[in-house]
Amino acid sequence: MKQLRNNVIRAGLGALYFSGAHHLLRPLLSGVGAIFMLHHVRPTREGAFQPNRHLEVTPDFLRATLCHLRSREIDIVSMDELHERLVQGRFDRRIAAFTLDDGYRDNREHALPVLREFDAPATIYVASDFAEGTGRLWWAALEAVIAKAEQVDVQIGHSALRLDASTPAAKQAAFDRLHDWLRALPGEHDLKREIEALCAAHGVDMEGLCRSLCLSWDEVKRLAADPLVTIGAHTISHCNLAKQSEEIAAQEMAVSRVRIETALERPVLHLAYPYGDREAAGEREFAMAASAGFKTAVTTRPGMLFAENAGHMTALPRVSLNGNYQDARILPVLTSGAATAMWNGFRRFAAA
Repeated sequence: MKQLRNNVIRAGLGALYFSGAHHLLRPLLSGVGAIFMLHHVRPTREGAFQPNRHLEVTPDFLRATLCHLRSREIDIVSMDELHERLVQGRFDRRIAAFTLDDGYRDNREHALPVLREFDAPATIYVASDFAEGTGRLWWAALEAVIAKAEQVDVQIGHSALRLDASTPAAKQAAFDRLHDWLRALPGEHDLKREIEALCAAHGVDMEGLCRSLCLSWDEVKRLAADPLVTIGAHTISHCNLAKQSEEIAAQEMAVSRVRIETALERPVLHLAYPYGDREAAGEREFAMAASAGFKTAVTTRPGMLFAENAGHMTALPRVSLNGNYQDARILPVLTSGAATAMWNGFRRFAAA
């Protein structure tokens, strides 16, 4: 099903590009700019089984994106400047901001050198447990489990299942089944229990995986010293905030911010909601982020920026640079606003 969806999206992007419709739609849908969302930036990995491929782009694709924006004379700005321009209504030039979620080490190793080529600022949102080396990157752990296994035994509800994982296609099917199940569990303690059981059964060290992939506090501090880099908050544990009590959700935001500010000795004013879709962040979370003092907070809801977003600073949409669609030809489609408008039923602006 997910492969079908990817094929449909790829076909839609291609249709917009080859028909030239994005040129016609640009004046209506491109707005005042966009916030681009990334996670990993690293060279292409080998192997047929890469279920988290959508979360990574190559340095070359990031470079192509920056080249495209510069060629369109779009200003690449920090989240501070984006906030300022939205508040002041300064839209004489279109803007773009780059954001990277989770705090992966490859952001420093592969993204930052490319950003420096273009003098392009970026905001890196750090989950404080990840920087501690104790976080649960359960989606990466699940990939590691299935990559090692020939079969996966799991108890889902009252049913004991044995999932085939003997081929790349079977592994992908098993990953999709387990990923959707884990995301749908009612609480973080449920997810923790199940992913830890899977890791224990298949010899996957989840904390070791976190330490290998994520920036440590010392690395975050050094990265924050770069004038192009802003460090933002991404909660403590990367939990689904909408599933938490108001007290826990507020703590996830506030304590994460305090930990990062203590480590960096500077204010942290920008937040990214974990997962960030409609099931993970809504009006309650947007209000809480504003009350916590964040200047901006970004979702994963697709959309361009419009003047109206100035009234919804803690519910900002983004444009995903998705690893499944790394084709420079789609960049004019993405910056035209046609792709996100198509996803949103051709609404220019949708308040959170």
